[in-house]
Amino acid sequence: MGRVTVRRPVLRIRDGVRSQRPDTLTAEEPMEIRVGGRPLTVTMRTPGHDFDLAVGFLVSEGVIGSADDVTSIRYCAGATSDGGNTYNVVDVALAAGVAPPDASLERNFYTTSSCGLCGKASLDAVRTTTTWPLGEDSLRIDPSTLAVLPDRLREAQRVFDSTGGLHAAGLFTADGRLTCLREDVGRHNAVDKVVGDALRAGRLPLRDSVLMVSGRASFELVQKAVMAGIPALAAVSAPSSLAVDLAADAGLTLIGFLRGTSMNVYSGAERLRPDPAP
Repeated sequence: MGRVTVRRPVLRIRDGVRSQRPDTLTAEEPMEIRVGGRPLTVTMRTPGHDFDLAVGFLVSEGVIGSADDVTSIRYCAGATSDGGNTYNVVDVALAAGVAPPDASLERNFYTTSSCGLCGKASLDAVRTTTTWPLGEDSLRIDPSTLAVLPDRLREAQRVFDSTGGLHAAGLFTADGRLTCLREDVGRHNAVDKVVGDALRAGRLPLRDSVLMVSGRASFELVQKAVMAGIPALAAVSAPSSLAVDLAADAGLTLIGFLRGTSMNVYSGAERLRPDPAP
């Protein structure tokens, strides 16, 4: 399997002093996702938790909703000219009766690590109907708990410590306990890996959970949270206007600029407990 990090030589300049040294970098490799042997998409990702990534992607696209929808996941041999296995091609076999992905989801070019929506035919194709409408959760969370999530996420980022080049997605309980963390060069991949882990463990929908991401809150990340039944998404940076619109439409609590005790709540403020009376 591919490595999470690689070493490359660099010229280091510090205060005018030059030196040669190896540097640790985040690995980035293409991964092709196939469904029933048919190519669906290629995404640039950091190797690791590839099966979670594949099924998490299918959850976000509305193809599957439980572990029972999948009969097998495997790396494909024969990916090279000599029949070898690159561990960069994953094939997901769907259970009988599960409809294969719609042809409009097929992406005939690479999905970069920074854009999980490239190749969508239209915006309407992204507004997928979720299996688990939000509003059936009982999540209530204190702003003081939200305030500690960025630090807890950062503390758990082991690969980031050596490379400084990874996004992270973490799933937290209402009392701030981290239950799953995934890192990837692509923020959308990190979220898919979290969702895929939950699907394979039979934990979907992820009601009463908060998804914390290390970057901005894009439309695609809101969509992925909604599709997994996650009622709250928090980000250390800004959301996009379309992300806010979708969050409001879906009933998702969306929090941006979460830095210490400061935060902006863009939608779903009713899930935040009021500050205690003085």
